[in-house]
Amino acid sequence: MRVKLLISYDGTEYHGWQSQNNETSVQETVICAIKIITGEDVTLVGSGRTDAGVHAEGQVASFETSANIPAKNFARALNTVLPPDIKVLESQSVDSNFNARRDAKKKTYRYSVYLSSIDMPLKERYAHKVYGELDVEKMISASKLFIGEHDFKAFSSTGSQVKTTVRTIYDLSIEKRGIDLFITVSGSGFLYNMVRIIAGALIKIGKGSITEKDIKNMLESGNKIDNLTTLPANGLSLISVEY
Repeated sequence: MRVKLLISYDGTEYHGWQSQNNETSVQETVICAIKIITGEDVTLVGSGRTDAGVHAEGQVASFETSANIPAKNFARALNTVLPPDIKVLESQSVDSNFNARRDAKKKTYRYSVYLSSIDMPLKERYAHKVYGELDVEKMISASKLFIGEHDFKAFSSTGSQVKTTVRTIYDLSIEKRGIDLFITVSGSGFLYNMVRIIAGALIKIGKGSITEKDIKNMLESGNKIDNLTTLPANGLSLISVEY
């Protein structure tokens, strides 16, 4: 039986989703929980990696098991042994050909920011602090440049091998609620640090330190400008994966 899991986690204490030697990962923690429940060493396939410190509301993973446990009961069973910062929201049986990574059609990430001159303890874990005000209208205007199929080479970090740096962004929205600001991006897939770099570029647009012309040049040339930054991991969450 192949089981699909919908997983939520606070990534603060983990070295990302992917299992790594000598580092605590979300993937390995879930694999250990499955072994406690089933006695099996399973291969757990996630929809994609999240970096160290990145959170997830809707990570998707799948595995095969011979355990005599109804698929829908895995969520409850696993939650009895998982730590408080990782929980399975839902479990279900899926076709034996289902692959959580390969079959993903659309992923949505959200980058959270709060505007403040001081650290706010109840926000710091899940949002990046920005000093001063932002011109949100300019940010919204610039965000439209990312929509569609583009070469996002200039909006990625080195460190991963990919066949192509072309990706499709289906939607990018910016919403401000009081001092909180949310940048939500949906796409076919994302390069290493792509969302955090796009969010950083939009923050600089809001600050007036770069222009829409700079973004256009980066998309066209594939060259990153000197003052473009990758925002910290704590503000990023994987919201959902669609198949």
